[in-house]
Amino acid sequence: MSFVADPRVDDYIDALPRWQQAICREIRELVHAADSDVTETVKRRVQPYFVLDGNICALLAAKDHVNVFLYDGAIVPDPEGIITGGHANSTARTIAIHQGEAINAPAFTAMIRQIIANNRAGGWRKLKNAT
Repeated sequence: MSFVADPRVDDYIDALPRWQQAICREIRELVHAADSDVTETVKRRVQPYFVLDGNICALLAAKDHVNVFLYDGAIVPDPEGIITGGHANSTARTIAIHQGEAINAPAFTAMIRQIIANNRAGGWRKLKNAT
């Protein structure tokens, strides 16, 4: 997969322990593979974000896991149960990935594609208010 990498995202990932680097790089690849128009940036000084007509997701490495924040307003279905936190959050939910855990790439990609579709349709706030 070819995409324009933001060097600040590279710097963030490169500073992590190897196992967290691997997780972040896989997530990065999956997000960019979901739609070639996705761009990456850094917000809040250091946090990598993936955006397309709004926030899609963000990465945050913690001591014993990597959090992927999904900006979906809790409206994207999670039939495979990959969401690990923020179930009651009205803005974002999280997927915590620990060392040695496999990422459910098909389920993750499906969620990312739905978030992108929602962003292109005006964003989760507009869609949530329409129901």
